[in-house]
Amino acid sequence: MRAVLAERNSTLCLGEAMVDLICERAGVPFAGADRFSPHPGGVTANTAVFAARAGAAVAIAGAVGGDSWGRWLRRRLAAEGVDVSLLRLREREATQLALVALDAGGEPSYRLYPGAAAPLSGIEPRVLDDALARSVALLITSNTLSEPAERSLTLHARACALECGARVVLDCNLRLHRWPSERDAVAAVLECVPGAALVRANAAEATALTAERDPGRAARRLLELGARLAVVTLGAAGVLLVGAGGALERAAAPPVQVRSVVGAGDAFTGTLLAAVAWDRADDLQARVRAALPEALRAAARACETWGAYD
Repeated sequence: MRAVLAERNSTLCLGEAMVDLICERAGVPFAGADRFSPHPGGVTANTAVFAARAGAAVAIAGAVGGDSWGRWLRRRLAAEGVDVSLLRLREREATQLALVALDAGGEPSYRLYPGAAAPLSGIEPRVLDDALARSVALLITSNTLSEPAERSLTLHARACALECGARVVLDCNLRLHRWPSERDAVAAVLECVPGAALVRANAAEATALTAERDPGRAARRLLELGARLAVVTLGAAGVLLVGAGGALERAAAPPVQVRSVVGAGDAFTGTLLAAVAWDRADDLQARVRAALPEALRAAARACETWGAYD
């Protein structure tokens, strides 16, 4: 399915691009890892790639270092069809590197190198205002909410998107090591739920946000909190979609031989983001429902590679 977009670069993804240095041997802890291979990474950058692959005209707004890693990331993203004109090169700063070790089931652990360029370094509100005036959708994640300056910029972008009628997609993507407490993380994410066209969370995140242990009730609670659609991913058990009327819709995940789950959620979200970025007059719930099978297939394919998409 390929989206008919209002105009070029009509989907704006706000946030991070980084390099994942992955130990390509599952079940090997950091202490036993003897080699790491570079892969493009960062939840926002990965999601932008999968949205582009699904047919969206997409741009990323963020920052990387002015080093060889940052230039490599820009080239890789551009080769995937992502507009990188708003991905700033910070010449006196380093690109964020993340060491990644995988457990026997392919679940990653991350160790971030300190001192890298902040994900939104050099991005000014007026730049986002101009971009969002031409956009039909905006992707935000919790990763640009944990630091005060970046939170302010993210909330500015959200408010601008809502004002000009762009659809806000919120990918919870809670990484609690970035936050002083889970309470702080949950409060910041909940601030972004009202008005969101789509909120995507896994089962644990949905429970954290709503205090509902049942994924279906948690999804319905997200609608009560102001989301238009809520999607809760359940891993191998598939996904739940809740929209108007509160009816639960389920989609099954395809079988997969897991190598690494790095980027699987980004593949899923990016595919749905492309569906959200259709003309605003379309039936949003129908578009997202129709995109769920391909989003689940994209996530499954990502599980078969070491990195998100290579």
